[in-house]
Amino acid sequence: MSAFTIARLDLKRLAVRPFAWTLAGVALAILAWWFLLSLDAFMRAQPVLAGDPEGSGYTDLVAVPHLLNVVQLCLLLAPLLTMQALAGERRSQRLALLAASGVSAVQIVLGKFFAVLAFLWLLLLLAATMPVVLAHATTPDAGQFAAALLGCALCIAALTAIGVACSAFASHPALAAAAALAIGLALSFVDSGVRATGLAGTGWLSYLALQTHLTPFLRGLVGSADIVYFLLLTALALVFAIRRVANEKARG
Repeated sequence: MSAFTIARLDLKRLAVRPFAWTLAGVALAILAWWFLLSLDAFMRAQPVLAGDPEGSGYTDLVAVPHLLNVVQLCLLLAPLLTMQALAGERRSQRLALLAASGVSAVQIVLGKFFAVLAFLWLLLLLAATMPVVLAHATTPDAGQFAAALLGCALCIAALTAIGVACSAFASHPALAAAAALAIGLALSFVDSGVRATGLAGTGWLSYLALQTHLTPFLRGLVGSADIVYFLLLTALALVFAIRRVANEKARG
């Protein structure tokens, strides 16, 4: 059984669970409401924006903030979806069955990770269609929107990996969700603390902040350092999860 087989089985399990459909429905409803509010504010500001040829446009004021809203929702959605990935499997004894079947720890962790990531990326793509459908009525910056979409996808991958790692170490799904949410919020708001001290953009705390590396993508700037940050964060979380599952498998 490969990692993709485990991911496919988990996706099928998500598809028949009301919990996943409820989360997706509520999230899309909230995102649609926020999008309509931002679009209404943008339309009301048109008389002012029209007089400033160098001012912000539809992409800066509506499309990109909409993608950022998806990431903010995923701070909550990722822990809720990953809390059952390993902690829930362990409590139901299915993790022991997977280990006994000869599946490696790498395959187990990656399979769980890919399943939740596919679900959240699909949600991101569905949300991205909201500003795209109005592209014919305005002049969006396709390059900036694509860069923002890439940055949000990488950030969601990192949050998913953190959730899987917390699920690997937690003894109960609720503890896994709480730990993943706490870590995600800490990485999100450490930037606010750094800026409050007047040290924004300097020091290792600023480097650890998610916002530090996501903001350039939102501005249309794709930097290798920011891509590496998200990939390293994702890989580090998955390595911790794999080590935990491997040690548990070795103990039997």
